[in-house]
Amino acid sequence: MRYDLIDLKLLVAIADAGNVSRGAAACFLAPSSASLRIKHLEESLGTQLFTRNARGVSLTRAGQVMLEHCRRCFAELEQMHADLVPYADGVRAHVTLFANSSAIASFLPDDLELFLRSHPSVRVSLEERLSHDIVTAVVEGRADLGVVTWDDDHPELLFRPYREDELVVLAPVSLNIGSQGAVSLRECLDHPFVSMGSGSAIHTFIMSKAITLGQPMDVRIQVAGFPAVASLVKSGAGIGIVPRSVINNLKAEGLQVLSLQEPWATRLLRVCVRRDETRLSAYARDLWRLLCKDGSESEARDEAPGWRA
Repeated sequence: MRYDLIDLKLLVAIADAGNVSRGAAACFLAPSSASLRIKHLEESLGTQLFTRNARGVSLTRAGQVMLEHCRRCFAELEQMHADLVPYADGVRAHVTLFANSSAIASFLPDDLELFLRSHPSVRVSLEERLSHDIVTAVVEGRADLGVVTWDDDHPELLFRPYREDELVVLAPVSLNIGSQGAVSLRECLDHPFVSMGSGSAIHTFIMSKAITLGQPMDVRIQVAGFPAVASLVKSGAGIGIVPRSVINNLKAEGLQVLSLQEPWATRLLRVCVRRDETRLSAYARDLWRLLCKDGSESEARDEAPGWRA
């Protein structure tokens, strides 16, 4: 495959312009040079990328596939440049932390504030993922550490207790639901839901539990954050399920906060890391110790009831 980044940029520019001359100008090339580059690119790939017509050019199906890949490549390159900028500004290390939505919305901000205050030259990449995706990412080395809701063992990972949380139901005060401050998921499924967006950890988890019960979950509105869930529940749009730990950060006046009567409603958060800690940077090990609170008590935690490392 004999082509370079200029060829790929030219393909994107011509596709966006629908015209070889305008695409060439966007890449500071002469039209003849641009046409020759596209011809060589097509020959290298063994397929036609553009259909020429009187009004300009349009992408073939192969060209559309190529364009999608080119856009992803350039997005990754831009991200690479963005990730490297801090190092030029004096950043000494980078730690990647994956966590589920409840940990990110409640506990991690305070802990990361402490970490970054004592390590001002370190950058932390924090990304929300589902717990099983986090475990896989830590095993594969795509994340240095993970915060998960995970009861099982893994031969390549160490687990330490982090926090305990609980899923609760938000409902308008006018809604007659549950009894004595508690409600089951089956009762909740009789009502429309205000939910976090598709792909979020908590939405995927609750949807899976509804499927287990054999009842559809009527998701009326999907939003990007827990405060929006609370606001829309208060307006009467539906009910919501959120971690109890985020309640203090929400405007909960005018809302019922009901316990969820399900064995899985209690969420035991754990920090995970690869067993071979020598593969971690010193900064990642510092964050690991901070999240575990006291690395010297690791063995005691391993034996604590309800936790398995």
